[in-house]
Amino acid sequence: MVYKVVLTSDAEEDLNQFIRYLLYEKKSEQAASNVLDDFEVTKQSLSRVADSLKLCDNPKLKAQGYRKIHFLSHRYFMLYRIEENLAIVDSIFHELQDYENKIT
Repeated sequence: MVYKVVLTSDAEEDLNQFIRYLLYEKKSEQAASNVLDDFEVTKQSLSRVADSLKLCDNPKLKAQGYRKIHFLSHRYFMLYRIEENLAIVDSIFHELQDYENKIT
């Protein structure tokens, strides 16, 4: 099944914050561009594999139906849930963030 990937406004803001950090703090247009490219590739992959990835291990996240997909080349991931033919991305995190306490 192919899913339509939908980003919530929170997920869009998460991505924008990472890109702003790379552009204005790290002053690296190349890094920002690479993360955006990786995001697009990951989003395309999610549309094809959304239901095949396992539910999160955290019991609260699992109960809410959350799964995660890691970016191919960077240390970010999307936290998403499935509703019918939609893969709804609620948040994007860096691997070092304490995402379980932010989401639950």
